Formats: sequence, structure tokens, C-alpha cells
Amino acid sequence: MASMKKLEFLQLSLFISFLFLLLLIQAMAELHWLEHPANTDGSLSILVVGDWGRRGMYNQSQVAHQMGIIGERLNIDFVVSTGDNFYDNGLAGVDDPAFEESFTNVYTAPSLQKTWYNVLGNHDYRGDALAQLSPILKQKDSRWICLRSYIVNTEVAEFFFVDTTPFQDMYFTNPKDHSYDWRDVLPRKDYLSSVLEDLDSALKESSAKWKIVVGHHTIKSAGHHGNTVELELQLLPILQANNVDFYLNGHDHCLEHISSSDSPLQFLTSGGGSKSWRGDVNWWNPNELKFYYDGQGFMAMQITQTEVWIQFFDIFGNILHMWSASKPLFSIM
Repeated sequence: MASMKKLEFLQLSLFISFLFLLLLIQAMAELHWLEHPANTDGSLSILVVGDWGRRGMYNQSQVAHQMGIIGERLNIDFVVSTGDNFYDNGLAGVDDPAFEESFTNVYTAPSLQKTWYNVLGNHDYRGDALAQLSPILKQKDSRWICLRSYIVNTEVAEFFFVDTTPFQDMYFTNPKDHSYDWRDVLPRKDYLSSVLEDLDSALKESSAKWKIVVGHHTIKSAGHHGNTVELELQLLPILQANNVDFYLNGHDHCLEHISSSDSPLQFLTSGGGSKSWRGDVNWWNPNELKFYYDGQGFMAMQITQTEVWIQFFDIFGNILHMWSASKPLFSIM
């Protein structure tokens, strides 16, 4: 009789532990909600840069200098980072000097002293991924915001930041001598399911004029890494079903604009924050590939209720590509 009670107690304890683990996973994957009001006229101006953290080397400082000039000209509201914030292996911890050497001491222009909204890239997961998520970094530099997946509501547009690294199979099955920090991600299947469900729900509930999703990895790209198959299969259908306007990413160290042939969705790569010039562009349908630059630079977006303007800049401040889209102020139901 006593052994039966012990067995029942053990089963109950295991069940409670399992429920706690599920709740923990859901909490870690949950899309956190942040507010960043647009300007009083309803407009918004941002810069987008990715794949940058190299202590100023590989033209990172030159890109930062031009970002400061363009940021002042456009009077930007914030900066979006598309990931791979610190090379080669993320941060070793919250006290890693790479944070100051690759971020605080590089992006020094007055116009860049605005909030930076960051996502994690695959190189960030090679270090202490939790360090970049720690509020201690915001104490070191008040600009820094980094969560796994979250929403920034600006009234005129909503930005949905998605943690894309755990989607890619190769980091789990063929890590190539790299170790990845999967704390709070495992069990992977449950984590990914929660991310996708939360994103789909948030997009469905959104009434924003413009819906913009940000992730590190490409969905479509003519660059070195090409398309990310896992995101094509799992993330792309959610974006298309919910009328997302733009997907912003890094990962490929280039500047790129691909227009979708089967939806209004635009794929915008801004991964030219430092090391670049891979020289292995793949063929792409010219009706879809609007722009490709195999070098360093960054992107700017200006947004109103009715229009979006996009510009890509190189390290000299030259405009390499411009594109715009418009929507009516009021939709007819």
C-alpha cells in the first residue's frame, strides 16, 4: 500500500514538473509587447543594419559613420538590428568587453543615441545567448533592447521580431564544431510551435497599417546562404496569410530587395554592417530581384499612414536603391 502511494506521489510530481516545463517554455517563447510611439504627425523613420559586431573592423566603423549622418538627416526614431550582433561567438557574458567595443564605442553619433531593437543571430547563439537578453546590458547602454521574440507597436506600424535561429536544422544536426546555447529553447519542437502560434495570433489581432516582421535568417535570398527552407515552410505561410508587408533580415552579408511574385510581401536584406563581399550571388528571377549589392551598408525606412519609402546606402552614403509603396488612408470593407 505504501509503495502504491509512493508511486502515485512520484507520478503526480512528474506531471507537475511537466506542466511547469510547458509553462516555462511558453513564457520564454511568448511575444513580449513594447510601445514606441510614432511622431506627432504619425510618421516614423528608422535605420536597419545587421551582421555588424566586429569591434569596428571590416568597415563597421565606416558604416556606423554614415548611419550617423543619414540618421541625423532623416531624424530617425530608432534602429533595428537584424542579428549577428557580436562575432564570432556572441558574448561570453554580460561583462564581455565586446559589448562596448563592438556597440557602445562604435555607434557614437548623436543621431544613433536612440533605442536599438535587436534580434539574436546564429553567431549570437554560439556564445552566452542569455547575456544579450539580460537587463544588465541596458544598464550599461540604455539604447540596448534584445528579446527572443517581441512586438514593437509604433501606432503607424507594428514590428514583429522573431527568433529564427532555432528553426534551422543544421545548428542541431551538423553544428560544425560550434556549440550553441539552447537554454530556454529546448524542447525545440515545443518552443517553435509556441513562437509560430503566438506570431500568428498577434498578426491576426493587429490593426496596424503596416505589418513588418524582423528575423535574422533569410526567407528568400540570392546571396551566399540563399533561402532558409525551414522558414519557407513554417514562417512564410503565416506572413502571407496575415498580409505582412515586409520581412527584414540579415544573415547574408549584403543589401538586397526581393519582391514576392505571389503576394505583396517584400523581402529586404540588410546584413552589410561589417564583413562582406562574398562574391557568390546566385541567379534570381529579375522580375523579383529588384536590387542586390554584395557589400557593406545599411537600409533606411520612412513610414506614414499611407506610404513607405525605402533606401539602401553604402559606406560612402551613396543611395544604391530606392523603392516606395502606398496604401489608401481608409480601407473599403
